[in-house]
Amino acid sequence: MATITVSKYKQANDTLRINDLRQGLYDEGAILMDKVLVNLHGDEHRTRRLVESKVFRRDFFRWYEAEVFPKTLKETLAPFQAKGKLDVVDFGFRVMMNLTADFSGVDRPKRTPEETEQLLRILRTFGKAATLGQAKGDKAAIRAEIQAAIDEFDVTFYRSSAERRRGLLARFKKGEIGEDDLPRDILVELLRNEAELPLSHEVLMKEIGFFLLAGAFTSIHSMTHAMHEVFTWMKEHPEDSDLVRKDLSFLQRCMHESMRLHPSSPTAGRRPTCPVHLPTGQDATPDDFVSVDLMAANRDTDVFGPDAAQYNPRRQAPKSTGPYGLSFGMGMHSCIGLNLAAGALPRPDADPKEHQFGTVTLIARALLDAKARPDPSEPGVVDTSTIRNNWAKYPVLLG
Repeated sequence: MATITVSKYKQANDTLRINDLRQGLYDEGAILMDKVLVNLHGDEHRTRRLVESKVFRRDFFRWYEAEVFPKTLKETLAPFQAKGKLDVVDFGFRVMMNLTADFSGVDRPKRTPEETEQLLRILRTFGKAATLGQAKGDKAAIRAEIQAAIDEFDVTFYRSSAERRRGLLARFKKGEIGEDDLPRDILVELLRNEAELPLSHEVLMKEIGFFLLAGAFTSIHSMTHAMHEVFTWMKEHPEDSDLVRKDLSFLQRCMHESMRLHPSSPTAGRRPTCPVHLPTGQDATPDDFVSVDLMAANRDTDVFGPDAAQYNPRRQAPKSTGPYGLSFGMGMHSCIGLNLAAGALPRPDADPKEHQFGTVTLIARALLDAKARPDPSEPGVVDTSTIRNNWAKYPVLLG
């Protein structure tokens, strides 16, 4: 077996669009990731994505961003403002857990601190499945920890959530309640399409667990990198401080530029389903592994200029790439929640009151409004448990 690395932007872009390359990054995390959307291929992937995409319509993003998320964000931030400090990574897990539970279909009936901590612990453990291929240490022990979290999630959160939605759907079919009375989430859509898309209890449960993980895990690390870059930029460019704090469109550009430099996974892994001729000129077989170096591609000087490796929110990215490069993927396995995290691409004539900025930008604005700045007595700590480029802790002061 050979590993073929693709690192130039255009070749990486074209490689990700090849339909005969299946997802291969999460093979080691099959304990949670097997049979979930991100690991499906071909017709099976297309059918399930079509059902789940009904939740991710633009009207959902605008509704969630305007009506639901501000309240969740305010409630999550309030106790930390009282303390005058927070850890951006921990805060990100808390606020994004609420978001992803809402659109995944995970009920939290008790709404107690203990229940929140339990779901947070499960979510963090699920994150180890996504990074198992890049993890250091005893992988058998990590798998056992993940399986225990899966079992706990199933019994404590998933079963009651599915039972409540099945009851609502039964009432909906009888005409006792209307469409607006149904939750707008992935689990409802999968359950209402069970006849056309039958899934076992285990697959359905893991699919919801995957969405709980995917929506939070990637955004958390994107947000932490972005806050670090913004703090650094304001320190080195004080003339832009007011612009960063007051202009939401510019702040979104700040987020996108950080997303380009710091994709949630530094590589995308693919395995051929048949012999494939790659844009690099190489041939790959089903025994080979194709590693698309997203970090290198997004820093390609031929595309993003001689300073491509540097953070610059004033960069004019080529229209053919978009401001965040390949960080959300391309082709059939592109991120289904791109607009939720990154927002819509701004247009010159866009109405700021109608524009969708994305949850990462809204969280950054809330932190900046709370006068967040790095804690000089406690610098950020890099996560050494994985080869992914993530922060383990990033303490900031507020007020």
